[in-house]
Amino acid sequence: MMTDDQIAESLRTSNQEYRDLQESHHRLDMELQQLLKHHVLTPQEETVKKHLQKEKLGKKDRMAVFVREYRASFIQIGTSG
Repeated sequence: MMTDDQIAESLRTSNQEYRDLQESHHRLDMELQQLLKHHVLTPQEETVKKHLQKEKLGKKDRMAVFVREYRASFIQIGTSG
């Protein structure tokens, strides 16, 4: 059985939407890391932080759906063949 990392690698090479999600997730992570370098966040920065965290989580959840769907189709192919 393939690991999640192996599935993610396969999706990276074969699925543009997954690649886009991963790149966006990485970009959001970098923005969040830059913001968190401040010792104290202003109320506006706190709002931006929460927005970045929500958006990043949404991307991660969507990538997890791709992995689950890939695994399910892989298992289905294996059992029907």
